[in-house]
Amino acid sequence: MLKYREMTESDNVAVAALVRDNLKQFNLDIPGTVYFDEGLDHLSDYYGNGERKYFVIEGDNGEVIGGIGFARFEPMKDTAELQKLYLADAAKGSGIGYELIDLIEDKMREAGYKASYLETHDNLQAAIHIYEKKGYKEIERPKEVVHSTMNRFFRKEL
Repeated sequence: MLKYREMTESDNVAVAALVRDNLKQFNLDIPGTVYFDEGLDHLSDYYGNGERKYFVIEGDNGEVIGGIGFARFEPMKDTAELQKLYLADAAKGSGIGYELIDLIEDKMREAGYKASYLETHDNLQAAIHIYEKKGYKEIERPKEVVHSTMNRFFRKEL
C-alpha cells in the first residue's frame, strides 16, 4: 500500500535523484531545466508553507517512489503551479501519476487556489497525456517562464 506524506528534509537526496534521473532519461539534463537548479538538492527548504508544498509517495519498503508539489504562480490570479511530478521507473504505468494529480489539486484547493498551471516539454509525452486526460488545456507560453527549455504550458480551473 502506498503512503503519501509531506516532504521532509530527510527526503531531499531521494527527491533530487528522482527528478534528475527522470530528466536524464528524456534528454532534459540540460541548462534551462530544474536539473541544474541549486535548490533541487534542498527542496524541503523551499516547500512547506501555506503557499507551497511538496508530497512524496513511499513504496512498500519506505523508499520514495514519487512526488509532486505546488507553489503560487504569481503571474496568474489565484493560481498554483503544479511542480515536479516525477515517479520512479517501477511506479510508472500504474496510475500513480493520476492519483498524485488528484492529491495535489485537492491540496491546491485547500490552500485557496482556483486554478492550476504547469509547464512541461515535448519529450515528456507520457506526462502530457496524463495532464490532458486530467483536464488540463494547453495555453500560450507565459512571459514569466523561468525554465527556458520548457516548451508546453497548461492550465486547468480547479
